[in-house]
Amino acid sequence: MAFPSFFSEVQPIAVHDRLAEFLGAADGGIIEYRYADVVKLAGHSCPTVAGAYLLTSRALVALYPDELPERGEIQVDFREAQEDGVAGVMAAAIGLITGAAGVGGFKGITGHFSRRHLLNFEEIGLPGDISFTRRDNDQRITAALHLEQVVPDARTALLLQRLLAGERDPVVAEVFATLWQDRVRRILIDHADDPNLVSLTHDHKQD
Repeated sequence: MAFPSFFSEVQPIAVHDRLAEFLGAADGGIIEYRYADVVKLAGHSCPTVAGAYLLTSRALVALYPDELPERGEIQVDFREAQEDGVAGVMAAAIGLITGAAGVGGFKGITGHFSRRHLLNFEEIGLPGDISFTRRDNDQRITAALHLEQVVPDARTALLLQRLLAGERDPVVAEVFATLWQDRVRRILIDHADDPNLVSLTHDHKQD
């Protein structure tokens, strides 16, 4: 399976998963996720998928500055409904990395390791778009993604329209795909640390 070469340049996200360690699925419970993993999950690479990956990476570093994030011990809340906008797409990528799941998630083993009810939507009172909360100390990072900060090439929209209208020119298709993935590359690499692309607020969860 061949991905664009820049995928390998994207910073991986390492987490510790107590369930994986308990069941012997990963040495020491350490799991490393790469951008290619969320692309496999989503079935495509786009600014939304890239933004979800980068937002999660930035939020977890802020939430766990001196240790590996604890997968399965993080609650994720969205201000939007799951069916609104791109919330569902982002939630799938974020759930993969954090282990957070809704009602259909892993129910645990005799009260341990449950992943259910850690992924929630329509949390209207959030100060940002998405929040990540440590279950051990209620520290919370609220994040917002501003993809408009990384503008697409001016040719992209027109080429997209032509292809969706049925044009079969392979050159047009190749140019479009190249421009599309170049924006993804700029999001993940050129703007990896851009505070205007991913804004973070650190606070304490209020009961």
